[in-house]
Amino acid sequence: MVRNTGRIRRKSAAVRAAVVLTAAAGLLLSACGGGGGSSDAGGDSQPTDEPTAVEPTIDPNAVQPSVVGLHIEGVEGGAAWASAPFGALRLWDNGTGWSQIETAKGEFKWDNLEGALTNAASKGMTDILYVLGTTPEWASANAGEDDYPQPGAASAPDNLEDWDEWVTAVVENFGDQIPYYQIWNEANLANFYSGTPAEMAEMTKRAHDIIKAANPDALIVAPSPSTRIEASFDRFYPEYLAALEKLDWPVDVWTLHSYPDGEGTPATRAELIERFKASLETAGAPELPIWDTEINYGIAGPGDIPGREITGPEAAGYVVRTYIDDLRLGVDRSYWYIWSLKPLDFLGIQALPGSDAEQGFFALDNWVVGALFDGCTETGGAVTCDFNRDGTSWIVAWAEDGEATYTTPDNSQLVCDPLATCQEAAPGTEITLTEVPVRVYLQ
Repeated sequence: MVRNTGRIRRKSAAVRAAVVLTAAAGLLLSACGGGGGSSDAGGDSQPTDEPTAVEPTIDPNAVQPSVVGLHIEGVEGGAAWASAPFGALRLWDNGTGWSQIETAKGEFKWDNLEGALTNAASKGMTDILYVLGTTPEWASANAGEDDYPQPGAASAPDNLEDWDEWVTAVVENFGDQIPYYQIWNEANLANFYSGTPAEMAEMTKRAHDIIKAANPDALIVAPSPSTRIEASFDRFYPEYLAALEKLDWPVDVWTLHSYPDGEGTPATRAELIERFKASLETAGAPELPIWDTEINYGIAGPGDIPGREITGPEAAGYVVRTYIDDLRLGVDRSYWYIWSLKPLDFLGIQALPGSDAEQGFFALDNWVVGALFDGCTETGGAVTCDFNRDGTSWIVAWAEDGEATYTTPDNSQLVCDPLATCQEAAPGTEITLTEVPVRVYLQ
């Protein structure tokens, strides 16, 4: 069941009319954060006339555009781009993995990687995270038929010198265009990686040394474990961290994938993030930035847990809440999976032109990016987060789980949901919050 956004108890037709007549010019269009830049729903994604990834210089203490990462289906083709604002791009599921490029030893088909980087550069996007895995069948130690994206891809290399030569080739050809290198994707899942944690740690160290020798400023991003299957995480990740410690922690960034189960919410995701952070602490791992390199909701599983379609204010709200949760949970950026050319049935939230998720990204850009974040508090199940920019302050509020009652502060004037539906909220207005964030405008 799709929940609507916060319900204002003290409201009437007259109040709604007053909002439209008196607040529209000053607040509804520019402040509520919806609309703008989207195209008709459905159909193929088209290149935008103006780059959406480039942001003006903002206060270095403010929330930076790079906290909002994205995957883009078809970006390697040179035309596909998101019509929603974002600040960082991860290359995965773009035909740019090792197994898809070095099709035979020493024979490289760079077209997709070149296409993706050229497309990104043409839009002003330089914040690129590139995933180095997966293993070509010719280099694999054990080629499994269920490996993703092709047989052998999940295997550790039979000869690690092949891995060294691959990493070297990437750096020599694209080192001036790629600032961040992620070692592997979901290394705790058998169809993505079937080698040992110790082998993955050794591959991490080797890549680190090769890349840093060529570019000391490049960041080495650890493999991303999937956190939704606890047994798989526990079987792989602590052992990987132990092996990494023996190699003097050759990474600059920790990562995870925080997809909750098919029925999960942002609150479920927050629990997964806290468990991931606890595993780092238990291992004595150094304090480094944490990136969530894939997130969406409503994806079926694990096991028999069904997926669900998430639309309307809930879809837009989950987008907004994901990135605000990052601020309060100590996650430095997240990459939404995925801006697509058409709906992808396995995803709970579709991000494409005209979608509710697209409006969530516009709200996020208006509510959060470029603003100073002053922290969050939780009282009686109601979460309130404070932001300010250019002398103007506002609150973003939601119920952590289910519903919670919230009373607007003395200087409140308007409440908007992520789809830019706004209602007057005088001081002392009692609001029933749901899991969908709302923005409270203050005088």
